[in-house]
Amino acid sequence: MTHSLKQRLEQAGIEVADSQVAPAIESPWFVRALQAFSGWLAALFLLGFIGMGMVFVFESSIAAAGLGLVMIAGAYALLRGNGGDFLEHLALAASLTGQLLVAWALADVLMSHTARLWWALLPLQVLLALIMPSLTHRCVSALAACLALYLALIESSAATSLASGLVLLVATALWLNEFRWPAYLRQCQALGYGLLLGLLAIQVMAYAGRSPFMFRHHDSEVLAWLAPWGGDALATLALLILLWHVFKRHAQARMPGVRLAAYGAAVVLMLLSWQAHGLSQGAVVIALGFAIGNRLIIGLGVILLLLASANYYYWLEVTLLVKAVTLCVLGVVLLTLRWMLRRWWRSPPRGEMEGGQ
Repeated sequence: MTHSLKQRLEQAGIEVADSQVAPAIESPWFVRALQAFSGWLAALFLLGFIGMGMVFVFESSIAAAGLGLVMIAGAYALLRGNGGDFLEHLALAASLTGQLLVAWALADVLMSHTARLWWALLPLQVLLALIMPSLTHRCVSALAACLALYLALIESSAATSLASGLVLLVATALWLNEFRWPAYLRQCQALGYGLLLGLLAIQVMAYAGRSPFMFRHHDSEVLAWLAPWGGDALATLALLILLWHVFKRHAQARMPGVRLAAYGAAVVLMLLSWQAHGLSQGAVVIALGFAIGNRLIIGLGVILLLLASANYYYWLEVTLLVKAVTLCVLGVVLLTLRWMLRRWWRSPPRGEMEGGQ
């Protein structure tokens, strides 16, 4: 490794060890899993001991909120020390308990205003996802923020599909720019995984029977009118952003035929999603995983696509013939895209790639 390259990596916040120094040996996964379990077990005993002596906290919203904020601040201080998996999961359990106390206090103050409770918890989770010095905590907070947004939209405007569309749009923009800030690469990845897990949780909640709440609205509400199509429209926007990013980075994708085929597939996918909601979101996540070379994201996209297909198959308002035709057209489109990409997509020469960078 040249000296200039090493300096550039160090300036970007990436540590580079000397060739003479032996690499650090990481603990096996089962040791780290045992440490995480020990941290959660210790946290449960500690919190149970504190809860037995502070029952009066639940009787006062101010005391509950104060103790919750103290526990969150203590978890932040504990995570700053970087004490290993044991302390990390101990701090995570303490932080989650503090968040529950803050939510308890907000619920006591807001009484029956459930929508305001979720809207109040949303910025708290976003703040924790951005500032907490733990990748696991960032991922969990991003997941909690997605659920808070979904529940807030359910209780306020009933535009539930907008939540999944917004989460997918933010996740796509984040993953496409994960290397823009090399010093914060792992933090961006933790947030990205949390958003995609939040998208999966939203879809599971919607398919499991939480979605009937979307009909508690007045027909004059604009967001409620956009509810059945808002999420798919945002998913189509995310797909267009992904295609623009691919066309910008790969010279062979600038050919008119490739562009026309890609945009045509996006239009067909959008039309299919008007009938079978959620199919576009799974397809976009799969395409995102292929674009950045992340197999875990591809797996999440496959799960989303299977959930959307199963939910559409058991939708009673559409006949089995229409469902079969829709799913058949979707399968033909995906297989055609795969055939076209394998036939016409070629990696650019190394000199062209270096020149483009």
